[in-house]
Amino acid sequence: MVIREFENIYFDDTAILLALFRQYLHSFKGIKSPLDIESAREELNSFIHDPYYPIFVCLEEQEIIGYMILKIDGCVWVEQIYVKENYRRRGGGSAFYEKAETISKGDTLFNYVHPNNDAMINFLKSKGYMVLNLIEICKPFKGEIIKQLLKLINGIMMMEYKILILHTKRIFIRKRI
Repeated sequence: MVIREFENIYFDDTAILLALFRQYLHSFKGIKSPLDIESAREELNSFIHDPYYPIFVCLEEQEIIGYMILKIDGCVWVEQIYVKENYRRRGGGSAFYEKAETISKGDTLFNYVHPNNDAMINFLKSKGYMVLNLIEICKPFKGEIIKQLLKLINGIMMMEYKILILHTKRIFIRKRI
């Protein structure tokens, strides 16, 4: 697997992956959404034209199997990362994180992760990252319901919150330094 900087020749394949990423995020809220490639193309265009959001793709042979978008604003954030389902657990995510950690130059690398994305949280923990105790709180939109309990655990259950599964809900994870 090879990590490359995004080029326009990767645009169509990356837009499809971004649409799959959005669909995947919706599934954490119990929403089955159609694959919205046009919205993904617009979103990808907004990142392409912003120098604070470098984009990378992961290639296996000549196939794009994933993408990563970083946000650089004094520190480095993994804004989005997605690897095709049938290529997960084969090194693509690790290769992306090696690239992101190189770009962060040893400084703290932050991650946005949906609180229901156990696979990603466990992946990051296996790489030495820890969950920060930051919780975003906002008013739910009409029809949104409490879906699950989020337990903040650091070896021992510290507290339990009822949370709303929102489109803006994120857990921040950073690597121990």
